[in-house]
Amino acid sequence: MVLSPSPAPTPAPAPAPAAAAAPARTKLTHSGGVLQKNREFLDFFWDIAKPEQEIRLMAISGLLEYLRSSEGDDLEYTIQRLIEGLAATRETARPGFSLALAQVLQCKETILLRTILEQIKKKHDINITKKKFIRNAVFGNFFGVLALSQSGRLIKEPDILLESIQLLQSLSKYRQYLRDLPAKTIMDILSETPENVFKKILFGALQEDMSSAFSTPAQLHLLLVALQRFPKVLKPKNLKKLLGSSAILSPENVAKLIELLKVAARSVKKDQTLPPLALDLVRVTLQEGTFEMFWKDVVENGLLKEPSGPTSYFCFRLLGASLPLLSLSQLNLVLTGEVMRQYGDHVVIAQLPKRFRFGPEMTNLVDSFLESTQDEAKQFMVIKGFSSLTNYGHPVIPSYWKVVCRLQSSVLVKYVDWLKNMFTSPDFDICTEFSTKRQKENKQAIDRTQHSVVRLRSWIVARLISIVDNWQVKKEEDLVMDIARFIFFHAFFGAKRYTSDIPETEVTLTIPLDEKTRDMMESSFFCLLNHLNSLPPLGDSAELGDKNEKRVFGVTADGNLWIYCLVQYASVLLSQERSVQAVKPFTQIQRKAWDRMLQSVEDLQKKSKTARKQEASAFQLLFLLVGIQLFKVGEDSLALLSDLHKCVEEWEQKKIKKHSTHVTRKEEPDWVEVMVEILLSFLSQPNRLMRQVSKMVFTRICPHVTKEALQLILDVFNPESEEGEESALIVTEDFEKSQTKADWSNDDEMEDESDSDESEEEEDDNDDGADDSDEDKSEEDAEEEREEAVDENFRMELMKVLQTTNAISKEGESSSDEEADDETMMALDKNIAALFSERKKRLQAAKDKKEKMMKEKALRKNFKIKVLDLIEVFLAKQPENPLIFDIIEPLIAIIEENLSSHSNQQEQDYLRKAADIFKNQLCKAKTYCQNISEMKEDLHKLMERLVSRASKQSDSSVSLYCFSGALYLLRVLKGKAINPAITDKTEKGEKAKTGQVDSFGNMDMKKVTELYQGALTLFMTRRKCSLTGSMFGNLFSRFPVMCERLLPLAIVSITDGIREHQRGQACCLVLQALQSQDVRQSFPGDKWNELITEVISQVTQCLKTVTAVKLKVEQEEVRKCLELVQFLVKTVTQQRLDISLAELTSVLQSLEELEDACKISDLYWHVMKLLGFKKPQKVKVKAQLPNPAAAPGPLKKKKGFLPETKKRKNWKKKKTPTLENEQIKKENPDGKSDEAPKATSDRMDKKKKKKFRKRKKTPKENAAGNTEKTQEPPAKKSKKKSDGGKSNQLG
Repeated sequence: MVLSPSPAPTPAPAPAPAAAAAPARTKLTHSGGVLQKNREFLDFFWDIAKPEQEIRLMAISGLLEYLRSSEGDDLEYTIQRLIEGLAATRETARPGFSLALAQVLQCKETILLRTILEQIKKKHDINITKKKFIRNAVFGNFFGVLALSQSGRLIKEPDILLESIQLLQSLSKYRQYLRDLPAKTIMDILSETPENVFKKILFGALQEDMSSAFSTPAQLHLLLVALQRFPKVLKPKNLKKLLGSSAILSPENVAKLIELLKVAARSVKKDQTLPPLALDLVRVTLQEGTFEMFWKDVVENGLLKEPSGPTSYFCFRLLGASLPLLSLSQLNLVLTGEVMRQYGDHVVIAQLPKRFRFGPEMTNLVDSFLESTQDEAKQFMVIKGFSSLTNYGHPVIPSYWKVVCRLQSSVLVKYVDWLKNMFTSPDFDICTEFSTKRQKENKQAIDRTQHSVVRLRSWIVARLISIVDNWQVKKEEDLVMDIARFIFFHAFFGAKRYTSDIPETEVTLTIPLDEKTRDMMESSFFCLLNHLNSLPPLGDSAELGDKNEKRVFGVTADGNLWIYCLVQYASVLLSQERSVQAVKPFTQIQRKAWDRMLQSVEDLQKKSKTARKQEASAFQLLFLLVGIQLFKVGEDSLALLSDLHKCVEEWEQKKIKKHSTHVTRKEEPDWVEVMVEILLSFLSQPNRLMRQVSKMVFTRICPHVTKEALQLILDVFNPESEEGEESALIVTEDFEKSQTKADWSNDDEMEDESDSDESEEEEDDNDDGADDSDEDKSEEDAEEEREEAVDENFRMELMKVLQTTNAISKEGESSSDEEADDETMMALDKNIAALFSERKKRLQAAKDKKEKMMKEKALRKNFKIKVLDLIEVFLAKQPENPLIFDIIEPLIAIIEENLSSHSNQQEQDYLRKAADIFKNQLCKAKTYCQNISEMKEDLHKLMERLVSRASKQSDSSVSLYCFSGALYLLRVLKGKAINPAITDKTEKGEKAKTGQVDSFGNMDMKKVTELYQGALTLFMTRRKCSLTGSMFGNLFSRFPVMCERLLPLAIVSITDGIREHQRGQACCLVLQALQSQDVRQSFPGDKWNELITEVISQVTQCLKTVTAVKLKVEQEEVRKCLELVQFLVKTVTQQRLDISLAELTSVLQSLEELEDACKISDLYWHVMKLLGFKKPQKVKVKAQLPNPAAAPGPLKKKKGFLPETKKRKNWKKKKTPTLENEQIKKENPDGKSDEAPKATSDRMDKKKKKKFRKRKKTPKENAAGNTEKTQEPPAKKSKKKSDGGKSNQLG
């Protein structure tokens, strides 16, 4: 049991209403109402003992209300019952009774505390209690004192307070039950005791405990609490009398404190918390001015020397918890000491799997400190101290640390400046550097300084980017721009001399950047661009914006793109050639391309204010992105810039010639096609920024997409075009590898370091594990080689090598003893080794080729997943574009190709995304193309292909997508017309002019009807068909006009369906059609009667063929027929149609006689009830037990005897037949006896008598004097009598 006594008196719960005072209970009626009242009163005590806290609180509140309004001896009984409950056996009941007693004492101040304390001592007297009840008595005394303390009246009566303290002191020896609870309760009482009461009464009682403060942690904690609560009483001279020293921390007490803190650390090992003793000790040392001695001598030189884990974690928790109590100098002492180094060592080693990690707990401690303090200097000191804890230059805290969001704005700016200074001028003297044990033992000749600088700079860049990326960090635009300029400058430029126009030139690099760091910064810069492109508005602009206005991401407060601001900064750097030098200087062609790009961007900015804003912004974004890539890949960017300029020129020309009626088609591709090719090249790169920009640009230019441009996108999904993509994808793979090498992720680096940072004890285990893994790997390789089919060419080559040295004897020749000399054998060994080495290389090359093909396949699949983004954008932004119809079949082809292959997660994601786009973006689109008069013939042909494709599928799920696509086309062709019947003569005349007499909208009804009639016929007549009834149900519900024309075929299929499933589905379709209001209106008058008559006839004929309902398909068929019959009968009776139901009734009556008809009984009798029949009620007859005396039958086999089939055969040799056995065989040759043996029957009678003596007689039996024996069912007594008789005779 874990109990935390409340330091302050718990106030009485608020009075609850009478209705809510206690749960609703059954009202007991009594003449005087006493029984009802007592029941409600006693139930309070039962609820107080329940484990649910809400029920306990409600019971206590109800009890208080009851006592306020009651009169008599209820209060006395309540006190007695609550005191008894203090020693309850259940752990959850004792705190409830203690709290209830405290509330009663607080509510009824007339009750004397002395009386209550005497009753507690008397009721739970440990001296007279039996040994097995001592535990309950100890808890009774403890919770009794706790109730007195929580009542708030204990301080007012000093005598009772003293007796309570003395009682708690006497309970301290029962540590096996109470642990430190008495000491904690004494401390809580002291926190509420006035100083004069402590000085006069409690000081003498607690003097002995405080004198032995260095004996146990609880006594030390008591002294520390008293020192903080009563400093005037425990003056240095009084403390010297108690301890022999005027201060808690003195040189002679250091060893004692260390041992006590070790005990306290081990006591909370399972709880993983900091003992309260620790923080109180820190506060006392701060008061005494001995904190430095405490931290150096007790913590670092004492506790840290202990190799056990609990003491180390104790020191870590003490460091994090004591941060709010320390000054700047003390924070510097703590954050640069040995505890921090040991914490860093733990963080590095804990990266290994299955290790306890203290990092998250330290993060929470630092986060709470930064949130609670408003001192900027302390915040900066702590964040700087943890960032300076480095292992070979790499800080141990993650680059994405959530505590940064707690920093104030001024502290964040100061922290960013410190990070930039550490990047330009790494100073490891101010860092708390540490090395693990294995790193110290590793004495390889490595330039540690350069290695540390690279690691530190990589972490700093990652930390700066994480500040920009974390939306919880409160930052201004100036800070974000400062970080972006800093990373861009050091990624692509270097400073020659200082200039005021470029602040980054103010500080020069003390250690030049190496090539690896440059590559890392280039990749990091484009990662930063991705974050900037999706960055929400910052500062006041985010707060002043309208809530209903759509938020624009990736722009500054003045509306400029972040990337545009960086391009302007790059232009300034290029113009300052005297002060700044580019890492890769521009050639003249590149510089002209850069200037032309800037001019184009300015022109597009002016045009973006016109009506064609979307296209201009798309070109502007592409120009900026490709232009800034000139610093990384110059040649490729030049070609892209040239293509973009041509696109802009052609776009402007088309803008001028938009009023011309006819424009001749040029041989060169359209500007949209070039733009799509550029976007596809962006998507082929493993760069999230490129993917995001491609999606944004395509969103703005998709209104201009032509059929050729869309075909370029669709060709990506064509399997025949994969061969042409192979070369581009291989280049992409290399780029991805280079980017992975320059990844600035902190987690990967820490994992790499953790491989070499372990304790000495685990080193051998890991080495053994590595050896085992190498052996397993070699065994796997050997198995793969064995599994390889033996190449015939290799066998022939091996035979030739052996034959050249006469190593193999020819047929008919015997091998001699001396076959070859040593030189010949050595040459043979070399040849064989060379042959096997060549074969091994060949196998490895084949294996590498296979892996390369798998990687290329994964790259192609990833590329296709990205291209699906463009399809999704086009469907979302251009739902009325007629080019959408060209997307239907490619998407279905993707689903067909990938549905059967679920080899890996990537293919599943690809299939899921394609199916989601087809289902949600295409088929469920709210708007669709309206102007289809010129392409209606093509749409009809496309619909025919989709329906045919659906019927030929092997998987019904693929067929569903094909059928859904056909329904989408049907909706498009149908248009917005509602009434399918053309009654107006003018409309008929107009349709006759167009040659579509039977059409509806743009839909050729004759063709469509024939198409779906064929599909429905196929579904009803083929045993294995991928079409399903739900597909036609969807067709009937969405298009009633088709329902009317397919209804006759569905009615015929009720009897002509090839299987039970098809006949049942036909009934469902007919029922769905008859329930449609549109179908009802299309059959007026007698036509409706004829239709109902025909359906009844078909259902009757179908039910006549039913011979059994055993199988599930048979039950389903009958159930569907009965549902249709139910509707038909209701229709005939409610509409009073002149239709005879006699034949149907007779057929239904015959169904009752079928086997297993009970499985459809409910629905069947519901239908029969509509026809006027009632379900017969079954008469339940009680089974009468027969009289065992009168009923002849075999006797029950005696228990304990094995049957003949269970006996072991041939256990002993067969004995010679005796005369008695021979006589038995002669009398009964087949081994059966006419009567049960007498011995067996006698035993059974005795056993039955004993059994009935034990059984208790019922009142009826006692009255009648009948002692009938119960007889078991005959099935359990069907054993042969010969078993018992034979065993007795042969025995």
